[in-house]
Amino acid sequence: MNNQETISHEGIVTKITDDELEIKIVSQSACAACHAKSACGMGEQAEKILTVPRPKDQDFSLMQKVNVTMAIGQGNKAAVLAYLIPIVLLLAVLFICLGVGLNEGLSALISIVVLIPYYTILYLQRDKLRKRFEYRIE
Repeated sequence: MNNQETISHEGIVTKITDDELEIKIVSQSACAACHAKSACGMGEQAEKILTVPRPKDQDFSLMQKVNVTMAIGQGNKAAVLAYLIPIVLLLAVLFICLGVGLNEGLSALISIVVLIPYYTILYLQRDKLRKRFEYRIE
């Protein structure tokens, strides 16, 4: 993968286990100008903790600086699951509720409540999603 196909962030190793590394990534001002910021999601947060599979052929130490990469396509899929589907679901339920004659306040409340099962399902599927969205260490 070359730089145009991946999103890359510098991070610091904060926890090491046999199978995984926990890496703290701090968003920098360069994120504002990054071409992949919409797929990445780091632009909105100052700090993020990632759990990354530990490469077996490398040794790591606490506080070591590493580069974490993800394919842009995977970042786009994550953005669809986290942002696009919920907003479409929210708007669809809102317009359906308004269409059947419910008042605006109740329609808005129902639209927001519908997101609870959606995000609960995502949470329950987190292990499957973790396997689909791979971070790699360079």
